[in-house]
Amino acid sequence: ALARAFFSSPTFAVVGASPDRAKFGNKVLRALAGKFGKERVVPVNPKSQIIEGVQSQTLEEVLASVPASSLSVSIVTPAAVSLKAVQDCHKAGVTRIWLQPGAEDASVLQYAKDNGIKILAGGPCVLVELGVSDHA
Repeated sequence: ALARAFFSSPTFAVVGASPDRAKFGNKVLRALAGKFGKERVVPVNPKSQIIEGVQSQTLEEVLASVPASSLSVSIVTPAAVSLKAVQDCHKAGVTRIWLQPGAEDASVLQYAKDNGIKILAGGPCVLVELGVSDHA
């Protein structure tokens, strides 16, 4: 049910998007863009750059420009970065957050539990759910 809600959003932000096609941040971005269209996917990266033909934004920019009710956030970052991203999303009212494998640790999961945030974590990657090979 959480995965279905995640995929029902009009806009997807990929925190940790990378221009490096070997990295999961890039693979998740490409998978979402391939399934839902580039116009619905925003790469989130602190360095302003074009990633897979789309201008990246900071998470703050995305949270300020996209209504929380219209946004799903996939997090593909080290756990230390993930915690701040989850906190920022929570403060902005985002309820659809998917921590990709390796992006979570006990502190991230505890924050979510303490704040009643239903996040997808510890389970399959977006790539698996979309039926995309991670070798793509």
